[in-house]
Amino acid sequence: MAVRVPILRQGSHLIASIQEELSDSDILNLQSRILDEVVKRQADGVIIDVGALDVIDSFGTRTLAEIASAVQLRGAKMVIVGIQPEVALSMVLLGLTLETVPTMLDLDAGIAELNGAAR
Repeated sequence: MAVRVPILRQGSHLIASIQEELSDSDILNLQSRILDEVVKRQADGVIIDVGALDVIDSFGTRTLAEIASAVQLRGAKMVIVGIQPEVALSMVLLGLTLETVPTMLDLDAGIAELNGAAR
C-alpha cells in the first residue's frame, strides 16, 4: 500500500499533512504510522494538518481524537491545524467534536502551541 500521508520531522515535532480525502483504512494506517514515529523519533509533539480537506466524517473525527489520546500516552502532545470554516460548521452541525484535541488555525500556530506547551 502506498503511503498517502507523509510524516515529516521538524525538530522534536512530527508533521503530517493530509492532502486528500482518506479512506478508513488509510486513516488507521496513518494512526499506526504516527504512533510508530513518535516512539522511533522520540517526538514530543505531533501536528496533523487537515487544511486541504473539504469534509471530516465521524470516523475521521473519532480516529483523530484517538490518535491524540495515544500520542499523549506516549508523552507527546498533538495539535490539529487548518480546519476549514465550512468543515468546522459541518462538524458542529453533525455533533462531531474534538474537545480533547487542541486546534489551531495554521501550521505556524500549531508549532507555537507545541513549543509553548514544552516550556
